[in-house]
Amino acid sequence: MINTKLLDEFGNRFSELLSHSPARDMEKNARALFASLVSRLDLVSREDFELQREALQRTREQLSQLEARIAELEARKS
Repeated sequence: MINTKLLDEFGNRFSELLSHSPARDMEKNARALFASLVSRLDLVSREDFELQREALQRTREQLSQLEARIAELEARKS
């Protein structure tokens, strides 16, 4: 049967080895690079996006109403 204590010891040593390996440093550097790139983008939160979308929708509705009113006034004038 498999000795679980031996497997636990192996797992702990392997984890320790990985935590001090260049791969761990590469992961940290990649995360830092990605965070830096994302911070340079001009991103907005979903909430801000939705608020602006709703404001744009209201503006489009008002524009349509004003266009219809202008067309009606022009039709009366003629």
